[in-house]
Amino acid sequence: MSQSITLPSACDFHLHLRQGEMMRMVTPQVAAGGVSLAYIMPNLQPPITNTDQALKYKQELEALAPEVTFYMTLYLSPELTVDEIRKASKAGIAGVKSYPRGVTTNSDNGIESYEIYYPVFKAMEEEGMVLNLHGEIPSDHNKNICVMNAEEKFLPQLEKIHRAFPNLKIVLEHATSEAAVQMVQRLGDTVACSITVHHLQLIVDDWAGQAHHFCKPVAKYPQDRQALRQVVASGHPRFFLGTDSAPHPSHVKETAHAHAGVFTTPLVLPYLAKIFEDIGCLDKLENFACHYGRQFYGLSQKEGFQNRKVTLIKEENVIVPSNYQVSSENPQAGAVVPFLANKDIGWKISQNFY
Repeated sequence: MSQSITLPSACDFHLHLRQGEMMRMVTPQVAAGGVSLAYIMPNLQPPITNTDQALKYKQELEALAPEVTFYMTLYLSPELTVDEIRKASKAGIAGVKSYPRGVTTNSDNGIESYEIYYPVFKAMEEEGMVLNLHGEIPSDHNKNICVMNAEEKFLPQLEKIHRAFPNLKIVLEHATSEAAVQMVQRLGDTVACSITVHHLQLIVDDWAGQAHHFCKPVAKYPQDRQALRQVVASGHPRFFLGTDSAPHPSHVKETAHAHAGVFTTPLVLPYLAKIFEDIGCLDKLENFACHYGRQFYGLSQKEGFQNRKVTLIKEENVIVPSNYQVSSENPQAGAVVPFLANKDIGWKISQNFY
């Protein structure tokens, strides 16, 4: 008799859905992975820097996946004013995403100094909006800063912002290090942390020389992965799912300068069931993937979808597809290779959104 688990549909609090053909392929896959609430990143080309752009993008996504509740974010940039924060809050924009300049995909317009944004942060604190931080600083070889310690070097900045705005909700995104886990645990109830599928599985050996495991921030040492696993296994309520699923066609991954991003959207809950079973905490999956993020943000699925369930069953030979074609009409758009392509993950969704 096969093992099964039934959960509420999941909430992904860090997701990239891209633009154009890629958006049209990826967005319908959100629900396929068992996710009914998606918190969308603004690093498009050009980035989403104002309310009107965010609402237009939201309309495009809703047309492609009407069963999913989308929450939008703005890109922290010099164009973002206090007045725009007020407008965004009234329009239901949930947060603002900060990217340090040049550290990841489409971050060339990222920031170099946080203090100049303190009036914006104050307005966000007053409006109840969330500050989403990509927690790295740019590499500087003269200061011994590189991808392996860029997150840890960022953490004093996180604490500084929190001390300046103690009532501002802050999420340290896609944490990868033991130091980040310890910092978020220490800072208290208004600071939380998203954790990806792939960072619960990978270490540095898994992405060095393997383009489809390369992402920013990079996976770190075994002790860092263990810290992530321990905090989710403990059921800590301020650590929750944010997949940072970031699709790129294989022809820009399998190059000398691979683009950063791991694609997990179509199989989010099956991946997590495998990982949580492997580390012995399958009973903690529901809170991590379905409840803790919503509780921290104070958000919910749209009417009619709040109580949808997903059932997963454990089976042999649940093989991850080798790729997902970006466009059936344009072969030149290429294909996206998903996380653990061609591997048996042992779990699949048998009933979705019922």
